[in-house]
Amino acid sequence: MSNSKVVYDGWMVRYGRRKIGRSFMHMRYFVLESRLLAYYKRKPQDNVVPIKTLVIDGNCRVEDRGLKTQHGHMVYVLSVYNKKEKYNRITMAAFNIQEALIWKEKIESVIDQHQESLVANGNKYHYFEYKSGMDSGRNASSSDQESQYSAAEDEEDSSRPSLMRRTTIGNGPPESILDWTQESSTLASQNTNNQAFSRKHWRLLQCQNGLRIFEELLEVDFLPKSCSRAMKAVGVVEASCEEIFELVMSMDGTRSEWDCSFQDGSLVEEVDGHTAILYHRLQLDWFPTFVWPRDLCYVRYWRRNDDGSYVVLFCSREHENCGPQPGYVRAHIESGGFNISPLKPRSGRPRSQVQHLMQIDLKGWGVGYVSSFQQHCLLQMLNSVAGLREYFAQTDERTAPPRIPVMVNMASSVPTKKSQKINLTSVHNRTQSLDNVAKLMDEYSDEDEEFPIPDEEAYIIEQETRRVAFEEEPVVEIDLSCFSGNLRRDDNENSRDCWKISDGNNFKLRSKRFCYDKSKMPGGKPLMDLVAVDWFKDTKRMDHVARRPGCAAQVASQKGHFCLVFNLQVPGSTNYSMVFYFVSKELASGSLLQRFVDGDDEFRNSRMKLIPSVPKGSWIVRQSVGSTPCLLGKAVDCNYIRGANYLEVDVDIGSSTVANGVLGLVVGVITSLVVDMAFLVQANTTDELPERLIGAVRISHLELKSAIVPKLEPDPEP
Repeated sequence: MSNSKVVYDGWMVRYGRRKIGRSFMHMRYFVLESRLLAYYKRKPQDNVVPIKTLVIDGNCRVEDRGLKTQHGHMVYVLSVYNKKEKYNRITMAAFNIQEALIWKEKIESVIDQHQESLVANGNKYHYFEYKSGMDSGRNASSSDQESQYSAAEDEEDSSRPSLMRRTTIGNGPPESILDWTQESSTLASQNTNNQAFSRKHWRLLQCQNGLRIFEELLEVDFLPKSCSRAMKAVGVVEASCEEIFELVMSMDGTRSEWDCSFQDGSLVEEVDGHTAILYHRLQLDWFPTFVWPRDLCYVRYWRRNDDGSYVVLFCSREHENCGPQPGYVRAHIESGGFNISPLKPRSGRPRSQVQHLMQIDLKGWGVGYVSSFQQHCLLQMLNSVAGLREYFAQTDERTAPPRIPVMVNMASSVPTKKSQKINLTSVHNRTQSLDNVAKLMDEYSDEDEEFPIPDEEAYIIEQETRRVAFEEEPVVEIDLSCFSGNLRRDDNENSRDCWKISDGNNFKLRSKRFCYDKSKMPGGKPLMDLVAVDWFKDTKRMDHVARRPGCAAQVASQKGHFCLVFNLQVPGSTNYSMVFYFVSKELASGSLLQRFVDGDDEFRNSRMKLIPSVPKGSWIVRQSVGSTPCLLGKAVDCNYIRGANYLEVDVDIGSSTVANGVLGLVVGVITSLVVDMAFLVQANTTDELPERLIGAVRISHLELKSAIVPKLEPDPEP
């Protein structure tokens, strides 16, 4: 790392394509200096040599390539290049738009400084011509080459001292899309009161849920009678334009939290960084028993204007991989979208005006006969603006910007043109399939040109799915038949007074990137096998239950395996203990789990984590227990007993007044509860991440009377 002043630095996604056409994505540490942009595989120290550098001068440009989708995730891509050497470029990406725009602004400010210094010294600055992809016989795309706007920029007067900031629009909207926001902005600029709409074209229809609902006045002849007039909702949301834009672009489960008309959706085709074709299922509440549900296939285009506003436009489009679906009526969007504009902050909180326009033909026989059906459904869709407002009004967490949400790529799920049934694959299943892909990726390679990865297998960030603890997983499966406990195992969902292994993906653990963006991921496969569960009772507290002859810990020790025992001690007039036995063939040397087992009590108390959950139970119990991860050693007293081939953790729940109160509430209704618990060692550093589950268990409708009194041998003196 050079001695120049660092202008900006941080972790970003290294994005690009290899010479053979394969894509790659890595997390790299980027450093912007006064004359240099460089990136490293780790945060640089001393005189570490960067993987690649790019000299920043007045000839450099920052091209905004928009959103790119890779394996169900989306990133915001920037390309920095020199006009003299157009092949010398660095392409970088961010998970959220705020971070990408900060980098864009910082790099452009450095470029401007170089241009200003040339002008100040009396030197004439020369712009160099660039021929866009139009010369190659096809339209240029902002996703894979410089935009044609770059060429137009270089034809400007070369004496101009600074860069013209190009609006983020890609190649502009497709011809089929009506840009209704251009009309609104033109009318607004002509209105002395700076109102959003002209009374000549729109009238206020009603005020609903804090929104103003407008209806278009223009009469048109080319639309079918079943197509509604254009309507739009206007409201103010206390959030930045970027935060709102990220939610508006979502097509995953987060959309259901603010859009009541959304059922599910998927990406059909990514045209370029600003244009995509989507499939969208509507959830309309107008007599759903008698009216068939509606779905949509439409093209979505977006841009970011120079004033910081965002425009998202919709228009229906047919696609060979998105044909009619059984049980759905294909609706048609004539025009629609969002216009998100910044407003002056109030009380220190950002504010934005959100306009949502929709002109839609819901099709079907009911539209022509029942006029209220079309308007009712349209108002339900426009109410999403109120949903956005309430979504942001009910949270104060703005410290970690959310990622651009996931969309599932459905193009690969349609094998032929004739196949029209869409497979809306869940993100959960896709994440599982990526574990094997991660093995192909080489995190420590300094060369970004090695190990080609097929496009369908390239992941947005290799570290996120890469499991540093692969070596901790058992190589040889353990024979579970020799282990037993007095609480029976039953994998039937409706069984009572039993236990089963809980799906690790139900728990969110710290990802490889947690230190940078606080992101989490599904827990996945645990490190150890849960082989038995004991349910004990006695008149006194039961410590060191692993010494009991014939218990799972003793059996594992005899077979040369290692056992981790969790003894959850429940106080009362009758003391109860629920004991979980997790077994592994061996512990990987140097792993976080091995360090926990052989560490001191202070280290263990700072790392032992429990994640609880109550999937079935009364509301008050679910709220009391919650699902927040808990460091057991910080919350209650824990006693650790290290045996020859086992470690027992005795957790005294009665040592905490708060835990004891919650426990009293739970014990009274325990037979009606289904409780999930996940055990893990907390990972704090990048070397320890991602977190791995020790194991997870589900206890269903436990009966107090099924507990037995254990026969414990006298505990030997330490």
